[in-house]
Amino acid sequence: MAKPKKETAPFKTRELRNSLSRFLDQPYTDKTSNVEWPVGSIKWGVYIFYDYDGEPIYVGQTKEQLRVRIRRHLTNHRTDAVAMSVLDPYEVCEMEVFPLPQFQHVGAKHDDFKLAKGALDGLEFHVHREAVRKSRFGAILNEKDPPQVSLEIALPTPLRGCIVSDQVRELRGHPDTRMARRAQVVARLAQTISEREIKVGLRRALQTQATRMRWLAEQRFIAMGGQAAVEIGSEDSDERGSSQA
Repeated sequence: MAKPKKETAPFKTRELRNSLSRFLDQPYTDKTSNVEWPVGSIKWGVYIFYDYDGEPIYVGQTKEQLRVRIRRHLTNHRTDAVAMSVLDPYEVCEMEVFPLPQFQHVGAKHDDFKLAKGALDGLEFHVHREAVRKSRFGAILNEKDPPQVSLEIALPTPLRGCIVSDQVRELRGHPDTRMARRAQVVARLAQTISEREIKVGLRRALQTQATRMRWLAEQRFIAMGGQAAVEIGSEDSDERGSSQA
C-alpha cells in the first residue's frame, strides 16, 4: 500500500521561508571581536520592514534572537502586531537589521544586561525616528513609539535585502493586489477598534494604513491615465445590465 504523500506548504509560503532563511543565514562580523555570526543567530538587535514601494512600515527590537523574532512576525504570524492587523506580513518585501553582536553573551541575569538593554533601546529609538523621517507619509505602522533615550551609541552597520523571490514579488507586488489586501487589513483593524477599548496608538495605525491605501489608489489611478482616461457614458445600471445580458 502506497504511503500518503507528505503535505507541503503552499508555494508562496515555501518561497518566503527560503528567501528569509537566505537573508538570515548571511554572515555578519562583530567588529569588536572579529567573530563572524549568521546574522539571524545574533540575539540582540533592531529590525525594520519595508513594503514593495521601499516604504518603511514597521520597526521592532529583540533580545531573544533576530531569526526567532522575525520569523514569528513573517511566517508564524504569532505577534501582537500581526494578530491585531497592525502589520500585514504580505506587505513586507525588504528588511533591514541592525545587529548588536557584542552583547551575544548577555542574558537576563548577566551583569551587563542593563547596559545591553540601554543600547538596544537607544538603537530602536534612532532607527524608529529615521524610519518616520524617511517615510513619505511621516508615519509608520507601529502602535507605540519607543521611549526617548538620551544614550548615544555607535550605530552598527545594517544589513538590508529583499526577502521575497521574484516569483512571489510578481504574485504579491501588483498595485491592485496590494490595494485589495490593504483594504482588507484596514477593515479588520477598524473592526477590532470598534469592538474593543483600545489606546490611541491603534487608531494612529489605522489612519496610517488608510493613508497608505489612498496613496496607492491615487498612484494607480494616475498610472492608468487619471481623469483624462475616465469613460464618458450613462451610469444607468439597468441599461448597462441589460446590454451585457
